[in-house]
Amino acid sequence: MNETTLAILGAAGRMGRMLVAEAAKTPGLKIAAATEASGNALIGQDAGMVAGIGPVGLPITATDVADADVFIDFTFHAAVPGNLAAAARSGAKGYVLATTGLLPEEKAAVADAAVSLPIVHAANMSLGVNHILDLVRRAAALLDPSYDIEIVEMHHRHKKDAPSGTALALAQAAADGRGARLDDVAIYGRHGIGGERPAGEIAIHALRGGEVVGDHTVVFAGEHERIEIAHKAASRASFAKGALLAAKWLPGRAPGISSMRDVLGLD
Repeated sequence: MNETTLAILGAAGRMGRMLVAEAAKTPGLKIAAATEASGNALIGQDAGMVAGIGPVGLPITATDVADADVFIDFTFHAAVPGNLAAAARSGAKGYVLATTGLLPEEKAAVADAAVSLPIVHAANMSLGVNHILDLVRRAAALLDPSYDIEIVEMHHRHKKDAPSGTALALAQAAADGRGARLDDVAIYGRHGIGGERPAGEIAIHALRGGEVVGDHTVVFAGEHERIEIAHKAASRASFAKGALLAAKWLPGRAPGISSMRDVLGLD
């Protein structure tokens, strides 16, 4: 069986360590590079030792020396354009992008790279979350418009962007189900005397604290009942497994941007 080789970017971070650990035991995948930003104190250390699985004979190196079939990127948004350039230089066959909080110019860099590189881009790689996006879309379409939609997410204190990319994806799914333009109906948190809740509003609230991996709840609040669709990640392994599935799916695909819906075959 042919193996797909991986470059795991940000290998010393929380998700990078989990990716190294999960990839090392996933048939059909081989870690060819584990990278970190220049100056990181763990450059030169064995990636497996850093991930807590024992030595794998692969040192963590600087980002710009990666060479593999597929790059997996859970790094910081500002690093994405440079990471994409490194993938292009190496002749990569695919790129899995799970970094959230991209600025407009960074999104443009992704679009430019996708002209010649197949990319799976998703706010959340969890298989469960990607199925829940479908449920939220369907619920928003089926329920009476009088049901108010509120989205609450909570993550660990270290997360840098808010609201989470997953919360935004859930809000987009709800807006799609309603046939609404998210920018026209979204509100991000509340304070002060804002008056009565407007009809059709989709509210998004971000909580930060502790070491919460990722909790998301979509509330449909009607006059006489409340429906909640929730996902609570117990481990970062759920994100890693989805990213590795995408990495196995990518080689041989045409250039362009795909989603986890494409990977999972969801219509």
